[in-house]
Amino acid sequence: MTIKQCTPEDVQDLQKISVETFTETFEEHNSPEHLNAYLETAYNLERLEQELVTPSSRFFFVCFDEEVAGYLKVNTEDAQSEAMGSDALEVERIYVKKKFQKHGFGKKLLTKAFELAAEQQKKKIWLGVWENNENAIAFYKKKGFIQTGSHSFFMGDDEQVDLIMTKTLL
Repeated sequence: MTIKQCTPEDVQDLQKISVETFTETFEEHNSPEHLNAYLETAYNLERLEQELVTPSSRFFFVCFDEEVAGYLKVNTEDAQSEAMGSDALEVERIYVKKKFQKHGFGKKLLTKAFELAAEQQKKKIWLGVWENNENAIAFYKKKGFIQTGSHSFFMGDDEQVDLIMTKTLL
């Protein structure tokens, strides 16, 4: 298992893993129209290229035997999806392919986020997680996150609720 930071040259692999993991996670809970509308907006190549060159956003692949098993996106400063301040790091995306779940890949990516927060002397790390994603919520609680709020998340034009979960760092 290795972690590597993504570069603009990785944009096609990033798009592939993004669409695959998001679809695996949410297709059974959303209409094809809403899912496709989200995928076309969030994961189009132009948008991903822009995100990859944003200085306060970083992407990382976790790989196993040369295969991309999952990825992480973190944001700081003005790249955060909510105004949480300069002392915060956001885990905007953390996804692992189904076949690699329950094997420590998500834990490895989250550990990478904690390392990045420590390097940048952040006081808290936070994320948004869909209110009905019980496995993810349990995972984050186990890692010391607590619910501190909520915000709207749009899947196409379907408004859903993400719980904001935060962990204070020492």
